Amino acid sequence: MTLDITTFEALLPFIAVGFAAQIVDGALGMAFGVISNTLLLSLGVAPAAASAGVHTVETFTTAVSGISHAIHKNVNWKLFFRIMIPGVIGGVLGAYVLSNIDASVAKPFILAYLAAIGLYLLWRSTHYPPAARSPKIVEPLGLVGGFLDAAGGGGWGPVVTSNLLVQGSDPRTTIGTVNTSEFFLTATISATFITQLGWEAFTMATVGLLIGGIVAAPFGALLAKRVEAKLLMLLVGCVLTATSLYGLYRALA
Repeated sequence: MTLDITTFEALLPFIAVGFAAQIVDGALGMAFGVISNTLLLSLGVAPAAASAGVHTVETFTTAVSGISHAIHKNVNWKLFFRIMIPGVIGGVLGAYVLSNIDASVAKPFILAYLAAIGLYLLWRSTHYPPAARSPKIVEPLGLVGGFLDAAGGGGWGPVVTSNLLVQGSDPRTTIGTVNTSEFFLTATISATFITQLGWEAFTMATVGLLIGGIVAAPFGALLAKRVEAKLLMLLVGCVLTATSLYGLYRALA
């Protein structure tokens, strides 16, 4: 069996994007879906198919990433179950809505909100360390985060990670917990998309994203463990603000 060089070269950009997106996602608890989904949409992939493809890839990358975070003791298991179960429920609802209804009307408002949260996290990182607190609003956050992740092709990390940090949750364990719980969310969303759209929703581009993402997954967890909390919060604020403002620009253009 010979390797088709032309096909492999066509996959290289997607492998690079998958690798970079997963490094950011594993270390900061967000951005794989946003970065990958933006790329696929820019190449003309339909929104539902792009979201389905990205979530299929994330099923594998979040499994590897979640195991890595657990090994490095980055997971708060009590918080894990509080966000994972409502997140899965929200994900099923969001995947169904995106497969049958145009949910793009609300996207600019969601992105504006996330950009504001990103700016607040940037400010808060310069006044770190605040008093650590157990987050109070968790289950509704998981439900909303799961719904928006499926309906918007990405958003679990930006919505859940950022809002838990705003409530005073520890950056390292928040990132690890959100990243680990995402495996169950993406697996459920992918299965829902298959029932609604069939296997034709997935493109060859997802293969490149999958290769790059799996290779990068263990490194993100290691970075989350090694980087100090103040810098983690600063980086989360930067990534969230930049991706949200870019998405808002595209949505309004």
